[in-house]
Amino acid sequence: MSTYVPKEGEVKKSWVIIDAEDKVLGRVAAEAASVLRGKHKPEFTPYLDCGDNVIIVNAAKAKVSGNKFTDKEYYRHSGYPGGIKDTTYGKMLEKHPTRPMTMAVTGMLPHNRLGRALATNLRVYPGAEHPHAAQDPTEHSF
Repeated sequence: MSTYVPKEGEVKKSWVIIDAEDKVLGRVAAEAASVLRGKHKPEFTPYLDCGDNVIIVNAAKAKVSGNKFTDKEYYRHSGYPGGIKDTTYGKMLEKHPTRPMTMAVTGMLPHNRLGRALATNLRVYPGAEHPHAAQDPTEHSF
């Protein structure tokens, strides 16, 4: 008997909602990345998109431990000499409340074309409201 390997498009995808309120940012991101990859399914295949669509609500209310609110820095570079810019977690949360969560989840996905495709299945919202009620998402607890 041979091992079952699903073909692309054969895996049934569902919608999962994760509430990040009063939970640690990294732990929520790790769980979301695992669900996006499909590691919770028995038909997981490392090179295929087997995961579910993930909705993260209350991303702006996620906690960080220690002094990360003021000390954690995010860097970006324009590509020109001296073009590095940085911002702290607190400032980024003020300006773009969903970006720290999005960056944390995408950083935990593979850094190739599969990871970029999986990142399109992630939706992050700063508050409790989301427009995906028609997809009938199930609550994910961890």
